[in-house]
Amino acid sequence: MTARRVGELLIVALAKPLGASIGGMPWDPVRDLLTMQERLDSLFGQATPGWVPPADVAEYGDEFRITLELPGLSREDVTLDVTGNAVTVRGRRPSDGCPTERYQQLERDHGAFSRTFRFGDAIGADGITADLAEGVLVVRVPKALPLRGHRIDVD
Repeated sequence: MTARRVGELLIVALAKPLGASIGGMPWDPVRDLLTMQERLDSLFGQATPGWVPPADVAEYGDEFRITLELPGLSREDVTLDVTGNAVTVRGRRPSDGCPTERYQQLERDHGAFSRTFRFGDAIGADGITADLAEGVLVVRVPKALPLRGHRIDVD
């Protein structure tokens, strides 16, 4: 049994079909689901450009932690934006420069990517940190402190 989290969706594959492949590539239900999601998004004008790096989102006591696999990218290739309760990670993986007709098999994605992670709880945008080491980006998103009630005197 294989389990993999995609955004807010947990996908569990009990077994892969025997011999299932497309053009010599092994069948991957997660990749197919992401491809369908991208196609549906493009129908509604919300297309995500390029490729989709795999990500995990975990919740801890006082923070959320986003982990993305970005092998071959440097800090200069990645940007983070915060809007409301959403964190968007964007970047670009340059191609190797090899003409497409020369590849025998092409599985590594190149070009631009964009992933947006929305949180139900308020986040502390000023405390967000990101670290890219050995091809893994870890973004720590602190939860916002709850607002404390206070009394207002009437003049």
